[in-house]
Amino acid sequence: MVPSSDLMKAIDVLDYRVTTGDVSLQSGIDVKQAEHELLALASDAGGHLQVSETGEIVYLFPKNYRTVLRNSSLRLRLREWWQKVWKVLFYLIRISFGIILILSIVIISLAIIFLMLAMNRGSDDNNSGSGQSNFFFFPSFLMRGMMYDMFSINYYQRRRSGYYSGYGDTPSRSSRSTRRKDENSMNFLEAVFSFLFGDGNPNADLEERRWQYIAGAVRNNGGAIAAEQVLPYLDLEADTDLEDEDYMLPVLTRFNGRPEVSSEGNIIYHFPELQVMAEERGKTSVPETLREKQWKFSEAGSAQLTWAGGLGAVNLALAVILGYMLTDPSLQAAEPLLYLGGQIGIVDIGYLILLAYAIAFITIPSVRAIWVSQKNKSIERSNEKRLRQANRLNAPSNIIQQKIEYAKQFASTTVVSPEDLTYTTETGLTEQEALRSDDIDEEWRRRIEGSR
Repeated sequence: MVPSSDLMKAIDVLDYRVTTGDVSLQSGIDVKQAEHELLALASDAGGHLQVSETGEIVYLFPKNYRTVLRNSSLRLRLREWWQKVWKVLFYLIRISFGIILILSIVIISLAIIFLMLAMNRGSDDNNSGSGQSNFFFFPSFLMRGMMYDMFSINYYQRRRSGYYSGYGDTPSRSSRSTRRKDENSMNFLEAVFSFLFGDGNPNADLEERRWQYIAGAVRNNGGAIAAEQVLPYLDLEADTDLEDEDYMLPVLTRFNGRPEVSSEGNIIYHFPELQVMAEERGKTSVPETLREKQWKFSEAGSAQLTWAGGLGAVNLALAVILGYMLTDPSLQAAEPLLYLGGQIGIVDIGYLILLAYAIAFITIPSVRAIWVSQKNKSIERSNEKRLRQANRLNAPSNIIQQKIEYAKQFASTTVVSPEDLTYTTETGLTEQEALRSDDIDEEWRRRIEGSR
C-alpha cells in the first residue's frame, strides 16, 4: 500500500513521531484512514509502535523512511517518476498555446503575402510595384515592432527602467515591486496559457483546510466542542439546517467522535483521539472562519496580458483579412493562380482551423472573465455566512454558552512521552521487561499491600 502524500508530509512536519490525532489534525484526513495508513507505513518503512500504559499508540518513523519505502515500493517509485514527468509535460502544454498563437500569426501572414503576390502578378507592372511595397509594411511592422519587443533580450530591462510605465517619472516603489513580481512569475508563453485558462483553482485545498481548521478547533478546546464552534468552517445552504445539527455527522465520522448529552438536553461532541498527541505542541493556529480565496483572472503581469490579448486580436484580424481575400473574385480570376496548383487549396482547408482558433482565443478569456466575476460574488456570500457564524461565538447566547461549559467537562489533553511507554516495537519484549523490572516489582507491592 502506498500512503498518501498528505500523510507523509504530516509525518515530516511533526518530526517523525505522531499519533493518529496529530496526523489528522495536520493533514485533515480521516482518523480511521490515518490509522490504517500509519500501520501500513510502519510495516513497510521500518516504523515502530509505542504504547503507553493507558493504551495510547504513538508511531515512530526513521528519518529516512521515504528512502526505505521508495526502495521497497515500485508503485511509489512510479508515482514519484510520474510527478517529475508531469511537471515537464504540463510546462510544455502551457507554452504550446503561446507557440500556436505565434505560429498562427506567422502562417496567416505568409498566406496573405502569398495571395497578394499572386494577385499582384496578374496586375500591371506599375501597380505591382507600389502594391508590394505597401503590403509588406504591415508584416515588417509586426516582426520588427511587436515580436521584437516581446522576445528581445532587452525587453525586461526596458520594463524595469520604466520604459513601459506610461509616465515620465520613475515608477513608485509599490509599482516596481509589483512589476518585479510579474516579471519573475512566468514567461510570455506561459502567460498566454494563463490569459486563456487562468492559473487553476485557488481553493483547490479548500476541503483540506476545512478539516484542518475543524480538527484544530477541536484540539484547541480540549477535544470537546459545541456544534456552533464548527459552523464557521462549514457550508450550509440555509439557516434552517442549524436546528437538528445533522451537519455534525461528517465531522463525527471523520474524526471518530461521539455525542454527549447534558442533563439539560444540550448536545456536545467529544473526540478522544484528537486529545492524544505525541508531543506537547501548544495550541494550533486556527483562523476564526474558513475563508475562500477570490479567483483571479490571471497571475500574469499586466504587460504580458496586454501582449497576449493584443496578439490574439491581431491574429483574429489577420484571419478575417485572409478570409476576405480567399473570397475575393479578383483572386479567382488572377491568371498566375493557374500554375500555383493545389497550394491555394491547402490555405483554404487550413483557414477554417486558423479562424476557429483565433475566435476561441478571444472568446474563451471573455467568457471566463464573466464566470470569474460571478464566482467571486458567490464566494463572498459564502465567506459572509461563515463570518456571521463566527460572530455568534463572540457574543454567544445562553444555550451556546451552556454547551461550551458542558464541553469543558470532557476537555483534556494527553501527551504520550517516552516515560509513559509500557511497550515499544523498537526493542524485544524480554528486554523491555528487564528494563522495567523495578516498575513491575513496585506495581506488585502495591497490589499485595492493597489486598491486605
